[in-house]
Amino acid sequence: MGFRNSASCLIEAKCSRADLLADRKKRFRKNPSLGMGDWRFFISEPGIISIEDLPPGWGLLHVVNGRVRKVHGWPKGNCCWGNPDDKPFTGNKQVECDYMLSALRRMELRGHLNEIYDGVIVNKKEGNAA
Repeated sequence: MGFRNSASCLIEAKCSRADLLADRKKRFRKNPSLGMGDWRFFISEPGIISIEDLPPGWGLLHVVNGRVRKVHGWPKGNCCWGNPDDKPFTGNKQVECDYMLSALRRMELRGHLNEIYDGVIVNKKEGNAA
């Protein structure tokens, strides 16, 4: 799940075709207004998901040699992400906020919440945040 001004983006990874097919039974797939993301994408290796498999409004990304390739549904320009006329969905903002709260709560429980404010130390001496 990603957020930016006026837009949210859900990218859901699928490792098998069976996973994709089982996914169709979920209540928020049957009723897209319950789901997260103004923009929604599946990501997989080629051969697992084709454009024909996508639910209406969904996009597709493929991982090829460790790189992400845009296959279908990616916005044409940076301006499109927040434009209500371009968004394929209106994400369920309450569910998105609940998701973010859950992630932050887990960070706090595991002692990582301060890293949001202090930065993450990466290959540097203690005290020099990245």
